[in-house]
Amino acid sequence: MGGKKYRITGDRYPRMRRPRHRRRIVLTVVATACVLGLAAWGTLQLIDVFGGRTSSARAASQGEQHCRDGGKAEAAQAGAAAQKMPAPGALTVNVFNATPRSGLAKRTADELQKRGFKIGKVGNAPAAYDKKVKDAGILLGPQASDAPLKVLATQLAGAQQKTDGRKGTDLDLIIGDAFKDLTPQQNAAKSLALLTHPSPAPAAKC
Repeated sequence: MGGKKYRITGDRYPRMRRPRHRRRIVLTVVATACVLGLAAWGTLQLIDVFGGRTSSARAASQGEQHCRDGGKAEAAQAGAAAQKMPAPGALTVNVFNATPRSGLAKRTADELQKRGFKIGKVGNAPAAYDKKVKDAGILLGPQASDAPLKVLATQLAGAQQKTDGRKGTDLDLIIGDAFKDLTPQQNAAKSLALLTHPSPAPAAKC
């Protein structure tokens, strides 16, 4: 067969290379993943910072509201306590002596009268208590007489406070074996003042 014949000369041969567009695609994918990762990390940081500030602000606001509400509640309680305590002149006290010592009931009743209390019966204690009270004394009153008993208790330190089923509003002061005298008038007056006009509780630190 005829035709031209070609001869290959030289010692270099063409090399086979992968197309460059595949490398570009790989690099683009890697770069995009890095950018998305950084963006997500930055978003989380911003949420943490601003979310923390929002929570702190909310907590501070709730704390201030609690302090305001607490202060109002304490003031209301103090006012209610002052209103519920009766004055000595509104109380009638029966004074009974449960000891072998004579004259204690009359002397104690006279002193209570000087301090503003109304005096009812004066004499020896009923059989249920006569010679059976070892403490300074017992204060007896009807049910739901907590406030009147507290007022009377300012006049006799160490006395027990009890209630019974009586129908009236009179209180009984039963003198016991440990009784020496009523609370000094000056001290009793201070205790009564604190009871009827309690000092406001210190404001909470907010």
